[in-house]
Amino acid sequence: MALAKSWTGYLIAACGIVATTAVLKLFSSHVNATTVAFALLLVVLLVATWYGARPAVAASLLGVLCFNYFFLPPFGTLTIAAPDNWIALIAFLVTAITVGQLSGRAERRAQEADAGRREIERLYEELQNAFERASHAEALKQSEKLKSALLDAVTHDIRTPLTSIKASVSTLLEELQTTTVNGRPVTLDIDARKEMLEVIDEECDRLDRFVEGLIELARIEAGELQLRRRWGVVDEIVATVLERAEPLTRNHQVIVEIANELPAVQVDPRAVAEVVFTLIDNAVKYSAAGTKILVSAQTADDEMIQIAVEDQGQTIPREMRARVFDKFFRATRDGDASDSIQPKGTGMGLAVAKGIVEAHGGRIWIEDKRQGVGTRVVFTLPIGDAEPPIERTPDVVVGPAISREIN
Repeated sequence: MALAKSWTGYLIAACGIVATTAVLKLFSSHVNATTVAFALLLVVLLVATWYGARPAVAASLLGVLCFNYFFLPPFGTLTIAAPDNWIALIAFLVTAITVGQLSGRAERRAQEADAGRREIERLYEELQNAFERASHAEALKQSEKLKSALLDAVTHDIRTPLTSIKASVSTLLEELQTTTVNGRPVTLDIDARKEMLEVIDEECDRLDRFVEGLIELARIEAGELQLRRRWGVVDEIVATVLERAEPLTRNHQVIVEIANELPAVQVDPRAVAEVVFTLIDNAVKYSAAGTKILVSAQTADDEMIQIAVEDQGQTIPREMRARVFDKFFRATRDGDASDSIQPKGTGMGLAVAKGIVEAHGGRIWIEDKRQGVGTRVVFTLPIGDAEPPIERTPDVVVGPAISREIN
């Protein structure tokens, strides 16, 4: 193909010079040597641009012959009478060859640049493909980690309650089937039966919460969490949560501090109650019996309400405070190796809480406790459209181990 293009270039060069010479000869009475030289130079330039330097040099040499033979006296010969015409002929030859070389060089540079561009595009595509493969590999790696974490959660948080349920049910069944040597059945006392039935009930609830957490987390990640917003009062939400959490907090003193004239909020009360319950549940898990758990609420600014739950347990390390809201992440709180509190549960609670808070337009974080050791988890909720502040009745005792303080 390159050879065919080369011969085509020489042919076009010859035809172009001959055709231009013929046209100029027809109008020889109206043109001068300068016009002829520029016309032939234009042909050389076009040939150099399209076909390269070598056809352009051939066009230059042919153009010199035609220029001398037809347009420099004595006409019709290759001799030159006047010295000035020799200078013009030589100048034309040098100019034509130079123009051809420069144009051909510029064409080569353009071709080289185009080849470089194509090479860069090829390398970019290779790099992009490699990056996509690496991203895919990283995605697979993260997927495997997620599967491993989910498997670990399922192994512990489904098998453990199932084991307890199985053991309790097996014991109750054995009571009905086992007899003594004398043929009299062995029966459990009422307290033992009640204890086993309570185990079954609690573990069933635990399984239910686990499955509910998985469903809720899936809805949040899919962006399908539907909030049923309505006007509510923080006092009522907290009171509902404390009543539900009473079996967990019976060995703790829960103190509630809610600011006066706290405005109503336009939220999903059930979802917000789940956030507060999760925080109280974590506070119970990570603090010793007999310690205090403080639930507080106050206005953060004109548009937000801030709710916090703090305990007197060990502190979550600063470097882990952001990660505790990741799904399936369970942090060990600070402490000596002998007394550090190992995490329980699936690591979904705070991830779900974060999703609920952010779905309301708020945010959640962990900060240093105001006084002493412990952990303080804070989240905010937007107030919504303005409503008149709601007065509350002071000093309400919610439960046997719960006191209430009004600021």
